[in-house]
Amino acid sequence: MRSGAKVAIVGGVFVVVASGVGYGGYNLWSGITGGSTSVGTRAGEAPKSGPVTPDEVGTAAKDFLAAWAAGEPERAAQLTDDPVNAGPALAGFRSHASVSAAEITPGPATGTTVPFTVRATVTYEGLSKPLTYSSRLTVVRGLSTGRPLVKWQPSVLHPKLTASGTLRTGSSKTGPVKAVDRNGKELTAEKYPSLGPVIDQLRSRYGAAAGGKGGVETVIESGSSSVPDTTLLVLSKGEPGLLRTTIDAGVQAAAEKAVAAYDQAAVTAIEPSTGAIRAVANSPAQGFNTAFQGKQAPGSTMKIVTAAMMMKHGVAGPDTVVECPPTVSWDGYPIQNLNKFQIKGGTLTESFRRSCNTAFIKAITPLKAKGIHNTALGETARDSFGIGLTWSVGVSTEDGSVPESSGVETAASYIGQGRITMNALNVASLSATVANGGFLQPYLVPASVGDREFATTGPLAPEVASGLKRMMRAATAPGGTAAEAMAGVPSPKGAKTGSAEVDGQGTSNSWFTGYSGDLAAGAVVESGGHGADAAGRVVTRVLKAG
Repeated sequence: MRSGAKVAIVGGVFVVVASGVGYGGYNLWSGITGGSTSVGTRAGEAPKSGPVTPDEVGTAAKDFLAAWAAGEPERAAQLTDDPVNAGPALAGFRSHASVSAAEITPGPATGTTVPFTVRATVTYEGLSKPLTYSSRLTVVRGLSTGRPLVKWQPSVLHPKLTASGTLRTGSSKTGPVKAVDRNGKELTAEKYPSLGPVIDQLRSRYGAAAGGKGGVETVIESGSSSVPDTTLLVLSKGEPGLLRTTIDAGVQAAAEKAVAAYDQAAVTAIEPSTGAIRAVANSPAQGFNTAFQGKQAPGSTMKIVTAAMMMKHGVAGPDTVVECPPTVSWDGYPIQNLNKFQIKGGTLTESFRRSCNTAFIKAITPLKAKGIHNTALGETARDSFGIGLTWSVGVSTEDGSVPESSGVETAASYIGQGRITMNALNVASLSATVANGGFLQPYLVPASVGDREFATTGPLAPEVASGLKRMMRAATAPGGTAAEAMAGVPSPKGAKTGSAEVDGQGTSNSWFTGYSGDLAAGAVVESGGHGADAAGRVVTRVLKAG
């Protein structure tokens, strides 16, 4: 495969167009793989075996792209290892996506992978616009024929296409939405990149209710009610409907800037008194919404729930003296504090302030004696913090999981490890629940939009609520793990740091959650280290913006 060669339709006939040293312009049909060419298998010869060669990669890719660009889906499908699925998908490129012409430019191969750029023209009911994107293919050896073949997967046709998706051009199912923040300021993906996937979901779910009128678009239909369609090209704009969200544009802008400092980070901000979500941001901004849909161990931010469980079951209160040794054993497994520090004669508040792991494990012995140590944390998470209930935020979310545990997993769960999973939305809600004195389900659009029901719990017991506020406030005071990060954040305030070790990852994930006045936030920075070092900076920047 020579760099710069193009396959295209010229005057209705497929040719290769060369730039610099290339193939030259000629009709390629006689060179399609599978005839009596060097890459085929002659009668009586055994099928080839072993890795495909660079020449085979180049020829197989060239021939496949040639047939695809020429509008010959059946021929192109036969050059793949899965013609049954490839054929209809390639045919749909013309019939469903309404591509009237295509030019495909391959790049230089890297091993068996060949990148390429598609420059297509989409024509529908008198409307015509260009559609350009890049994808890649991989060449493999056919198991039965020994021929070099393109390994078929939907992403060959378009990088965002999945097995359940379909490329389609036509009148959009729902009209566009003009999403606005709490004060009526328009929210766009251009200004707030992290909101792009969120606005797509809002349109998919509530576009019709918002009163918009659909236009003509090329989309990837997801084939799933929980995943919105992806718009690739707008041939004619519809009339947008107005959709008011709970986002605060100022807080959102701060959140976008805060996570942009890291390769992999997510943050969510919530108003404790209402549950309204004021910001959600991810880095990278486009793609998977880690802030809402991530499922990761939250580290020591979970000690908020563990402390609530301890107070609820009478194990310890803020002033109770608890042991914080350098290490502790649970069912024969050793668990230690960072650098094996210890606190002599300290209270539960002091252990929370300095994030002592062993105190939150050793003090649970009474629950172990009662036989409820494997379930008490999950019950507290669900009934007091809404973790494990189904939230109806307005877009897709993962709502946290604190499953029943056993053995050393139980001890690990008290400090946010084991099988516990949360995301930035969930840990922001932990702080919001403490600040408010009870759980209010976070939401992005009111319950009346889509006729939804919010998850509910009872309020925190007064002694639990006041105890948690006291401990979270202590973490922000001098000597606390959150003190440096929360310096300059207005009171009343509270916070909790967290670090979560991940198998195969050299540096732990950084977690942080906190509140200031009537704004709470939670963040995770992958491989960010200690909670205050990375996630703490993200959260405090957001809190200061509120």
